[in-house]
Amino acid sequence: MARNVAARAGKRPGKRLSRGHDAAATREALLKSATQLFAERGFDAVTVADIAQQAGVNKALINYHFGGKLQLYRTIVRELFNELVVRVEPLRHDARAPGEVLRELIAIVGELAMTQRPHFPRMLLREVMAGGPHLDQEILAYPMRVFAVVRETIARGIQEGVFRPVDPILTHLSLVGSLVFFFATADFRRRMMAQARLAIEPPAPEAYVRHIQDLIARGLAVDEP
Repeated sequence: MARNVAARAGKRPGKRLSRGHDAAATREALLKSATQLFAERGFDAVTVADIAQQAGVNKALINYHFGGKLQLYRTIVRELFNELVVRVEPLRHDARAPGEVLRELIAIVGELAMTQRPHFPRMLLREVMAGGPHLDQEILAYPMRVFAVVRETIARGIQEGVFRPVDPILTHLSLVGSLVFFFATADFRRRMMAQARLAIEPPAPEAYVRHIQDLIARGLAVDEP
C-alpha cells in the first residue's frame, strides 16, 4: 500500500508539469493569434471568438490568462515595448560616438520589426492613428523611455560638436516613425508594385534600415568647413 501511495505521489509532479506546459503554450498561441488579428483588422474589429478560433482554444481562456480582450491587447504592446526598452536603454552608457549609438538604436528597432515582431508595426500604427485609446499610462511610459535615449544621445552629440543643433522630438519622429511606417506598409508596397508591373524589386528591409541609419547620422552631422 505504501508503494502504491508513493507511486501515485510520484506521478503528481509530472501531471502538474504537463498542465503548466499546456498553459504556457496556450498563452503563447493566444498572443500570437491576437497580434496577427489586431494588426490586420484593428482592436475594435477583432472579437474574443476570432482570437480563440485562430489559436484553437476555448474563448474562456482569454479571460483566464489575460482578463479579457483589452488586457490581452495591452499585454502584447507592453511586452514589445519592454523588449525594446531593455535593449535600447543600455545605449545611454555607450561610449561610442553619438552617430554610432543612433545607428545601433535604429538597428535594434529594425531587427525587432523584421524578425521577432513582424506584425507589431502595423498594429502600432493603427493604434497611433486612432490616438492610442487602448493604451494605459504604464504602456505610454515605454516610448518615452526610448525617446529619452534619443534625446540624450543628440544632446551629447551637440555638446561634443559632432551634431547640429536639432530638435530631438523631430529627430525621434523621423527615426522611429519612418521605420514603423515602412514595416507597417509592406503589403501595400507589394500590391502597388504588382499592380504597376514595375520591373524592380521591392526595397529590402535591411536596405531600408541602412538607409535610415545613413540619413539620420549624416543629416545630424555638423557641416564640414
